[in-house]
Amino acid sequence: MSDEKSNKPGAGSKKLGAVGEKLSAVEHIKQASNYLLEPIPQELVDGTDHFGKESLQLLKHHGTYQQDNRDDRSKEGKTYSFMVRTAVPGGILSSEQLLAEIDLGDDVGNSTLRITTRQGLQLHGVLKKDLKQTIRRINESKLTTIAACGDVKRNVMCSPCPYKGDPVYDQMQDLAERLAIHLTPRTTAYYELWLTDESTGEKRLAGGSNGQEIEPIYGPTYLPRKFKFGIALPGDNSADIYSQDVGLMAICEHWRIVGYNVLVGGGFGVTPSAKKTFPAVAQAMCFVSPTQAIDVATAIVKVQRDFGNRADRKVARMKYLIHNWGLDRFRQKVEEYYGAKLQDPRPIEVHGFNDGMGWQAQGDGQWFYGLNVENGRIKDEGSFRLKSALREICSTMAPPLRLTPHQSIIFCDLTEKDRPKLFEILRRHGVPLSEEISNARRWSMACPALPTCGLAITESERVLPGIIDQLEAELAKLDLKDEVFTFRMTGCPNGCARPYNSDIGLVGKTAGKYTIFLGGRVCGDRLNFIYKDLVPEEDVIPDLVNVFRHFKEAREPDESFGDFCHRQGAEKLLAACDSVAN
Repeated sequence: MSDEKSNKPGAGSKKLGAVGEKLSAVEHIKQASNYLLEPIPQELVDGTDHFGKESLQLLKHHGTYQQDNRDDRSKEGKTYSFMVRTAVPGGILSSEQLLAEIDLGDDVGNSTLRITTRQGLQLHGVLKKDLKQTIRRINESKLTTIAACGDVKRNVMCSPCPYKGDPVYDQMQDLAERLAIHLTPRTTAYYELWLTDESTGEKRLAGGSNGQEIEPIYGPTYLPRKFKFGIALPGDNSADIYSQDVGLMAICEHWRIVGYNVLVGGGFGVTPSAKKTFPAVAQAMCFVSPTQAIDVATAIVKVQRDFGNRADRKVARMKYLIHNWGLDRFRQKVEEYYGAKLQDPRPIEVHGFNDGMGWQAQGDGQWFYGLNVENGRIKDEGSFRLKSALREICSTMAPPLRLTPHQSIIFCDLTEKDRPKLFEILRRHGVPLSEEISNARRWSMACPALPTCGLAITESERVLPGIIDQLEAELAKLDLKDEVFTFRMTGCPNGCARPYNSDIGLVGKTAGKYTIFLGGRVCGDRLNFIYKDLVPEEDVIPDLVNVFRHFKEAREPDESFGDFCHRQGAEKLLAACDSVAN
């Protein structure tokens, strides 16, 4: 509705200095890039193993980050490789597509594959010389890496369960796909770089807009910062919509979606040294009909495009624009861009989270099975051979698949007779069934952190399984092993595993030390608080055990761990738990 209005001369670039400050270096790089192209082509074939700083910023929009293995750094310097991320809207993909990604991990990566916290897939260890064939092969499987990273719409998340007896799930997942397509960058740079036939110079896949590099939604400099969408239900917030720039909560009547409450301004990235930064949960702004959803979402993107902070990337996310303006002023600007008044949000709150694990009826006579994948890592390691198990399942049974926001996988369209075969394959490969996983492990999540992430301060994925081992034993002693709570860990404050709305958040603060956050909840609509700062790794479990012991003694009937911590607050909790410890 607002394309013509927002694409008059200067739209998307005229207001870049609206904050009254000098533009950041990244803004100049995007402006000079000719729609995310230059200088990548020259550096792609220059014979080195890495890219320069300008290309590094642009490559993110194409779905790849330059990394190095920090365990292997030496006096001679760094050995570079690339993380390549595939966007999978709503986590929906085929067995054939997963097999293609697993093959890539073996052929050009580090022999593993990772399910991301945004329902995508991630390869690590790809060398620069293999980058083009990697991205091309992903596209040949009918998937893409474009906009999996960068200052654009990231992978659109959605509640993934394949409930066919409840049509609202299909309706949400259809919106996720349409929204992802609508907000994908339209530059032809992606096709020219990665999908061009090297012998003829002809494009193998069609793309762009009649050969012209134009961006009617983003403009020549795209967005000030990354932008995240999620779609969920009040009873199933598995897409964690309060953590998103834009969350769409489906409002249903008589087994159909009548509209969406639009939540805006979520985001978890924090820079501890910059007090102006903070995590935020999204706020309900308006209610829209299903036919309005994409146009209103587009208007929100354009407001952030034109008024978000392009001088300081630390405060460039939309949450800061809303914080500075206030929600009312922000809504008025969205209405101006949309071209009409918007309804107030419906008085409906989130009240559930379905992770989709275990054997469940789809509602159409078939079944699905949700398999817990610890921290999303698909690998063969010792007697645990998940990668080989998935190869066999996808090759012989070929079920449709869903990736979940908790980094796990759902096998769809199964019959009763498939159940023993599926379980036999998993057990034969040493893969525990979801029913055999503790609640502490099932509801835990970690970012990759060391050794590949350049921002990581501490360990995360590599140490969380051991931390959960310890916690499982202590919870069993306290007779609390059946408690359900989210436990999320990150190696830095950027919050990629969404630690700031979880029951327990563990965030790397300095080498070997973490900040412990408590008081969020499974539903994800509440920020947690700092319980203790600069806690050595070896003290994390003893500190948490003291809190769980106090929880057992002082909880109210049916009170969850997160609600208990929230009710107590940091000061009372510290006083009580220090007393317990002594």
